[in-house]
Amino acid sequence: MQTPVSLSRLKVTQGELRPEPDGQLIVDGPRMRAVVPGSKAASAELRFTVLGPTVQQVALASGEQRQQVGLKLRALDGCNLVYVMWRIAPKPGVVVNYKRNPGQHTSRECGNGGYTTVRPVRRGSVEAPAPGRQHTLRAVLDGPLLRVWADGRLAWEGELPAEALTFDGPVGLRSDNVRVALQLYSPLP
Repeated sequence: MQTPVSLSRLKVTQGELRPEPDGQLIVDGPRMRAVVPGSKAASAELRFTVLGPTVQQVALASGEQRQQVGLKLRALDGCNLVYVMWRIAPKPGVVVNYKRNPGQHTSRECGNGGYTTVRPVRRGSVEAPAPGRQHTLRAVLDGPLLRVWADGRLAWEGELPAEALTFDGPVGLRSDNVRVALQLYSPLP
């Protein structure tokens, strides 16, 4: 059963989340990263509304300029985790990748090393989420099989390789260069 995750349950590791009276959380900065400590869920859902790009745009460590929002799965730490991202710009779509850096646990240690993009066996067409409308990104991991839905339609399906399953950790969320109102849902311990 998916339960809304309150701000008090989230550990924000980069950026800031601001609570709204309706329970949603606002991201205004160019980078936000957070996890739900103690969670070991194999599924998570992010309900969000894009408010527009952030005033300040910051390139990723790779130098790429992206606007995206998404989920973290099996997030052992900043160096070992699975990402399910809904990219907004420059090219919209759902992308799954994992970051694996054995023996490294902080972003200072691994930087942007260890990323691998996972190719789906089935992919649906996904447009950029329209600003001002609520959207849903849901991911379910069943063993190595990962299924991702964008606004209720299957957007990505494939198997994570064995090396992406060698670590485990909580669920979480991430955003880059996009102002967004959001709510994370996950089974809580």
